[in-house]
Amino acid sequence: MVSLPSGVQEVFAFLVGCCFGSFYNVLIHRLPAGQSIVRPGSHCPRCGHAISFYDNIPLLSYLILRGKCRHCRALIPFRYPLVEALTGILTLLLYLRCGLTQQCFIEWVFVSLLIIITFIDLDTYLIPDVLSVTGMIAGFAFSFVSLRLSWSESLIGIVMGGGFFYLVAITFLYIRHKEGLGGGDIKLLAMIGAFLGWPGVVFTVLAASLIGTVAGLAIMWRSRKGLGAMIPFGPFLASGAVLYVFWGDEFYRWYVGDILGL
Repeated sequence: MVSLPSGVQEVFAFLVGCCFGSFYNVLIHRLPAGQSIVRPGSHCPRCGHAISFYDNIPLLSYLILRGKCRHCRALIPFRYPLVEALTGILTLLLYLRCGLTQQCFIEWVFVSLLIIITFIDLDTYLIPDVLSVTGMIAGFAFSFVSLRLSWSESLIGIVMGGGFFYLVAITFLYIRHKEGLGGGDIKLLAMIGAFLGWPGVVFTVLAASLIGTVAGLAIMWRSRKGLGAMIPFGPFLASGAVLYVFWGDEFYRWYVGDILGL
């Protein structure tokens, strides 16, 4: 087996990630609408013209076309290159972290699901069950070959993740008499628990709450809607989970060792 030189491997990992990011854009656009992800092929949503392969190169085509459709000159949402670049960067970071291993693949699948869920939630305020529930099942199945957690830790993560947010949702409904957390967020945290176990659930909730508070205050101030502003919580949960994938173990070592002195 031919081994690629160092540097080339990293570039290849980034490019592979960008290509998958291009496919994730298809899922983000079509899944909420109930459309096939296979047919028709890539096309401009405004003029319907099929997109040629040379206009569908991740990142590069967007730059060459200056963010516009070649045929009708409609603006291409910036979300497309953003998802491609984000997927490429996270794929590269995962490869640098654990190499071409089964653990890298497991965490790449998890991070990919979080990317897709994040942008669907931002667009529609919904998290499709086909992603969260399927992801939860996949996370539990992966735990049997994972180097990070056992099947029992994954199961505890599912119960703790889904159960915690269910209690929060019921409490909020009882106090405020309206829904504060949707079922999609509950299933998402259960999925996160399946991949990360209960320590990941705790870290994710804390990190998401912190990030969500800061972002929420900024959004409410800018929209001038106060507490009436609609803010999807899924992207904050996804952000917290990604942070745990890369730095969660270091956080707990720091907290237990330096702060608690244990």
